[in-house]
Amino acid sequence: MAEGDAQNRNKPAGAPTLKFGQGFLADIWYFAALSSDLKPGKLARHEILGEPVLLGRGNAGELFALRDICPHRAAPLSAGRIVNDTVECPYHGWRFRADGACAAIPSLTGDQAMDVGRIRVRRYPVAESQGLVFVWIGDDAASEPDQPPPTFPGVVGGRPKLVDRMVFDAHIDHAVVGLMDPAHGPYVHQQWWWRSKASQHEKSKRFEPRDAGFAMVRHEPSKNSRAYAILGGQPLTEITFRLPGLRWEHVTVGQREVLSLTCLTPIDERRTRITQIVWSDHPAFVLLKPFIAAGARAFLRQDGHMVDLQNEGLRYDPTLLWIDDADRQAKWYQQLKREWAASRRERRPFKNPVEPAVLRWRS
Repeated sequence: MAEGDAQNRNKPAGAPTLKFGQGFLADIWYFAALSSDLKPGKLARHEILGEPVLLGRGNAGELFALRDICPHRAAPLSAGRIVNDTVECPYHGWRFRADGACAAIPSLTGDQAMDVGRIRVRRYPVAESQGLVFVWIGDDAASEPDQPPPTFPGVVGGRPKLVDRMVFDAHIDHAVVGLMDPAHGPYVHQQWWWRSKASQHEKSKRFEPRDAGFAMVRHEPSKNSRAYAILGGQPLTEITFRLPGLRWEHVTVGQREVLSLTCLTPIDERRTRITQIVWSDHPAFVLLKPFIAAGARAFLRQDGHMVDLQNEGLRYDPTLLWIDDADRQAKWYQQLKREWAASRRERRPFKNPVEPAVLRWRS
């Protein structure tokens, strides 16, 4: 049974029903955009978990997020404009404040008494952290964050050195599992500067639980991963995953750092937005930026191509066979999701189900 279905089955009578698609987590922060994407006085339409979300930044710089549907005639509010710190619908000029309350209905005449403030659109809590914008998607409209948005080590060197975006035609579960899969590299990512199918070694990596996720603890990169050579020195890397779909690799080379963050945001049940962001204070990201950017872009497109191929088989709803140890991270992901849903449903602290382990595979 999907997590969303489990949440609905165990809701008390009369509680709002979670309308999101199967397998989505609620009461959690989802990555939505870079802070630099949202300019003062501008509106942007996003879709998260099948819901239209308007992201805006007022003229004074404050962020807000609203359901992107006018309750009057369903026009998208994002097609309107900001007027006196309100969002004006493009259809009939209805205006809404950042808290979702209606502020004005221009068509009303002076003798037509109406409490317009009782008309509301859903407001989503929104927060900025380290130049990233997160939206809290709650189980119902009254849900408020009970935790801050995630933060990441290695956000150094000012603005991101690389940003790449792509939409995978896949449910977030398949996108996440593909992202953390350690064995596909020699087959999907074959480049002279990375590795070949013939270059496969036995790997043994130590894992431990982390906040709402787990990490492959800091270690020397594999000898057959040539791209690390451009950093020089003796690089050490740590790879971390956190619900609902955040995966980052933090590399240190002496005092220099590289952070490669991949954010997976479900658009709906069949599409997932992938945003890859890299920060670094290493000089290689100045001298070799065009080559590094091309390599990172190629990696993401290769994964996207494999998703398209995988969809050919998934159309027939097959049973998937996962093995240890190469697929243990995928199993952890499903366990983490189940525990997150249960902890929110039962109103108790989250208990990370991941146990420390050493995993072995060949790639």
